[in-house]
Amino acid sequence: MKSLLIQLDDTTYRSLSQIVPAASRGRARFIREAVKRAIREAEYARIRKAYEAQPDSETEADDWANAEEYKP
Repeated sequence: MKSLLIQLDDTTYRSLSQIVPAASRGRARFIREAVKRAIREAEYARIRKAYEAQPDSETEADDWANAEEYKP
């Protein structure tokens, strides 16, 4: 796993410390998860934008009219 040194302003650092104490690497895990969430949200936004720019036509879209009949 790669390491990353970040700097936080005092207010952000105090707020983070109130939410996640330093013990047992809780802050590092919290920050890793926050970064992953931000990356995932950016990817979803990119996908949404692409679909809005070029939506599926009715003939290309999946037919969910009989989805309850699906049996694997």
